[in-house]
Amino acid sequence: MPNIRVAHFGLGPIGAAVVKQVATRPGFKAVAAIDIDPAKVGRDLGDVVGLPRRLGVKVSADAARILKSSKPNVVVMCTGSSVAAVLPQIETILKSKTAIVTTTEELAYPGYTHIRQARQIHAWARKAKVAVLGTGVNPGFAMDALPIALTAVCERVDRVVVNRIQDARIRRLPFQQKIGAGLTTEQFMRKVDDGSVRHVGLTESIAMIADALGWTLDRISDDIQPKLAAVTVASEFLAVDPGYVCGIVQDGAGYRKGDAVIRLHMEAYLGAPETYDAVEIDGSPRLSMKLAGGIHGDVATASIVVNSIPHVLKASPGLHTMRDLPLPSFFPGRL
Repeated sequence: MPNIRVAHFGLGPIGAAVVKQVATRPGFKAVAAIDIDPAKVGRDLGDVVGLPRRLGVKVSADAARILKSSKPNVVVMCTGSSVAAVLPQIETILKSKTAIVTTTEELAYPGYTHIRQARQIHAWARKAKVAVLGTGVNPGFAMDALPIALTAVCERVDRVVVNRIQDARIRRLPFQQKIGAGLTTEQFMRKVDDGSVRHVGLTESIAMIADALGWTLDRISDDIQPKLAAVTVASEFLAVDPGYVCGIVQDGAGYRKGDAVIRLHMEAYLGAPETYDAVEIDGSPRLSMKLAGGIHGDVATASIVVNSIPHVLKASPGLHTMRDLPLPSFFPGRL
């Protein structure tokens, strides 16, 4: 079986983590790298992501040209959270008739909030005869695909509650900035209003769970509050004094006949005393699951992207979600 030829589009922390996994798993071969950062363009991909060896692939800012010349089987796209922002990039990739796995959070389940763009991407992908998948650890697994899978053993489900608590000190700097660490409360709320501070994906996860269970929801709520530091707390990248924001508390709920039948609660802040992921299924049987130590967001996101590639290459043309593709497992590559 020939190597799976991978093009890497976006070389931030998550994109770089994907490159490192692809470079170390047999059966994969990096053939192209795309990024708009002038400090990365023209350099070897291995040097850019911090590998101890060069990969013989130069980073380019010209996506259309490099995709045409490198002929990848799949593009891993790690460039942004917003569907609107990445739509031109997706169009460029699909014009090259190449499958896509992306970490764009709004593409994890776009049929609820981004119907028009989802239909456009689906049409482009069908025309190109390739599949597109939006995935990640959250959304994509911890707060949607995992609880959906747990309900497989239930004869009745009344309510789904998911809690994801993270000590953000172990996460990358962009994540710490996205949760508002170091801001005043006023700065935090202004950034919530402009959309630059928030976790993107709770609405998508709630919609995915509801559709999987056959529930029609009245509405979905998504509320954000700051977590304030009680004492000075620091990460590798920044320090937060008492009274300043050290992270985010975000609650999403899906309402059915006025009752919150899906609740997703997420806390991510510097200095959380415990990190864990927990799922509670009220029904028959009642299920309770807690992963002590939680699922490491950065490692898990890169891993689920790489592990999903074989399924995407086998999938029917069009836009897919984690709900309609086979649930991925660890893919060791060609042994």
